Amino acid sequence: MKIMHKEVSQTNHEQRTECRVYSAIIRSSKIGNYKFVVDTVRAIPNLLWSRDIDSRSIFSVAVLHRQEEIFSLIYKLNEKNAMTNWHDDERNYILHMAGMTGASIRINQIPGAALQMQRELQWFTEVERIVQPRVKEALNRDGFTPRELFSKNHKDLLKEGEQWMKDTATSCTVVGALIITIMFAAAFTVPGGNNQDTGFPLFLDEKLFMLFIISDALSLFSSSTSVLMFLGILTSRYAEDDFLISLPRKMIIGLSTLFLSIAAMMIAFSAALIIMLHGQSWIFIPVICLASVPITLFVLMQFPLLADMCISTYGPGIFNKKMKKWI
Repeated sequence: MKIMHKEVSQTNHEQRTECRVYSAIIRSSKIGNYKFVVDTVRAIPNLLWSRDIDSRSIFSVAVLHRQEEIFSLIYKLNEKNAMTNWHDDERNYILHMAGMTGASIRINQIPGAALQMQRELQWFTEVERIVQPRVKEALNRDGFTPRELFSKNHKDLLKEGEQWMKDTATSCTVVGALIITIMFAAAFTVPGGNNQDTGFPLFLDEKLFMLFIISDALSLFSSSTSVLMFLGILTSRYAEDDFLISLPRKMIIGLSTLFLSIAAMMIAFSAALIIMLHGQSWIFIPVICLASVPITLFVLMQFPLLADMCISTYGPGIFNKKMKKWI
């Protein structure tokens, strides 16, 4: 690369065009070749202004193809305003690029239409934050502002995200409602029954009985919270901005409390079994071991989704805003 940089630095604009120097750096921006872009621009600063055949800059191409590492380079540039004020031959500014989806293939690597919609909104809001106010209302040749272009290109993804959210919430609501029914009934049919004279449970003084009661109450309350969160998802208006924070937050709370309610239900079941059979039969040991199977299955199926949502919603973000000055 050092030899290449030395040779390129001795060429003029026509020679660089003929040798496809500009197309090389644009392609590197397109595929996310971070090191090549940084090293080349450091060696030859003028290449920062490279354009493709449609007059798109390095950063416009990076936004169009959702290359967050390349885009993050713009934060420490003195020429940031000039870069964000540039438009292509179709009068599409960098914010218009954030509203397009056709050229982006990285979005397909994100699981779930709702998370894909959230990622697209994160891109749009971040680019919107750094551009000049006039760019937000600028019209391209088709007469669309960046926001109008975003809504037009993402209407299908919005519907898919809405359907994905509703299907997930409906399935989890059924599970949560079943747990509420079971744990509410279990609170009044305690193991061992009640004393006929006082009405208090026979095993009230047992430590495991208190564990049963606490687990039962925790499962009931957490499953109730879970159902309320999922009902909130089902009754949401499903506006574009809801997919940024509101809907993912409800899904995170709903899945977390549902997981907690299932775990607490299994603990309550195990405690009740030990109270009734302890010292009388060995069968409660393998049964308690099997009680961990539903929790494990739920974790394997839903925890990756929950982790992805937590990282995407409350994580450090995909953009490196603390990048050091690089040119």
